[in-house]
Amino acid sequence: MNAPIAALLQRWRTDPHATYQSWFLWEERLKNFRSIRRGIAEVVKEIDADTFGNVYKGSSLETVVGSVAEQRQIFKGADHAFLWKPKLRIPDIYENRDNQIAFARFLDTCACCNSEGEVLAAIRLLESRQIKGLGPAAANLLYFLHPTIVPPFNTAIVNGYNALTGAKVKLGKWAEYLAMREGILRLNSEHRSLLSNDLGAIGGFLFDVGSERYPLPPAGDDAAARSAWEADLAKVREESASAQKAHRRNAEEEQSHTEVQGMLRDLGLALGFNVWIAANDAGRIFAGNRLGAGCVDTLPPALTGAPALDAIRLIDVIWLQRDTGALAAAFEVEHTTSIYSGIVRLLDLAGSAPAEAVRGLFLVAPDAREEEVRAQLSRPAFRHIGHLKMRFLPYGELTRNRDHIVKFGEGLRAIHAVSRELSLNGSAVPH
Repeated sequence: MNAPIAALLQRWRTDPHATYQSWFLWEERLKNFRSIRRGIAEVVKEIDADTFGNVYKGSSLETVVGSVAEQRQIFKGADHAFLWKPKLRIPDIYENRDNQIAFARFLDTCACCNSEGEVLAAIRLLESRQIKGLGPAAANLLYFLHPTIVPPFNTAIVNGYNALTGAKVKLGKWAEYLAMREGILRLNSEHRSLLSNDLGAIGGFLFDVGSERYPLPPAGDDAAARSAWEADLAKVREESASAQKAHRRNAEEEQSHTEVQGMLRDLGLALGFNVWIAANDAGRIFAGNRLGAGCVDTLPPALTGAPALDAIRLIDVIWLQRDTGALAAAFEVEHTTSIYSGIVRLLDLAGSAPAEAVRGLFLVAPDAREEEVRAQLSRPAFRHIGHLKMRFLPYGELTRNRDHIVKFGEGLRAIHAVSRELSLNGSAVPH
């Protein structure tokens, strides 16, 4: 193991503002894998049906790439490579039907295969097509299909890799990306105890190095240079005013999310339901106690046997009938996180529950996000879910009316009264 690099990794892992703690260990990160996979399947489906269209804006591809780009700083700008540039006619997958089909086959093959060899063969086949403007930025989609095989890709990651290894990888070519991938795998293997088999970890490390957040160790054995480097590295850990502000803001956002979950938990219990709290949130502290206190710790058999169990377990709050265990309502709280991912988790639940339960699906978000909720539900990927009668529950209505709901409410009637049904095209209709 390279000792200076190991020392750098140790510091990086403990820095609360580095991508390891701010993104890789971020609990919401894993929630998005299934929704992005489902979005990729929708892109393939639309291309195969020739309903994809010839523009990026409003397409199913915009939906799924937008969800990737929401994955905090490391993926910021992931959508730039897919934006249609008409003067350059790139990427050439919007107006060239053959290229569009080749892109769909690439995505479908990678979504369905399980081995490294099959993924690499699909990449090389796409590369052989020489589709103008469709380069290794597409690896960011593949990462969410195969995180142990495909590392994420962007300019900062390339810069970090080149700085760390002395390589000269260039942007835009699949061959360059595949060569970098081999080097990344070697680095990951050498420092495996400080990283992960999920290549997002080393991708985040290279991103931070390439963003010049972390100075690299000197190449030689010069003691003075090594001392200066260690002094520079120590400075990295000093939180700047802006970093402190961002950290406080993130903490406040997470707390607000937890508070809304707590409100919904208390309402459910007061109305006579059993309550399930998302498996990764039940241990959070709310009002001096675990968020999952007083809640069930197992889902009913009808749901534990569902193919989408992993996604269902991460739904923020579920209300269950106390006598039968049947689903009464489910709530996805989207304080600042992806609306798209929340919708997909509710769809996974709806596909696993009896038809009569689908009227109890709620997207809970700040009042100001209502337009965003409607915009997401109007996307082509969700054109077939009008029958679910999904509802929007704004924070304001929940906060103002929770005491009255507890005092006078019965079943779901009061929750329906303060929420809004969302129509097929995503617009709100009177409740």
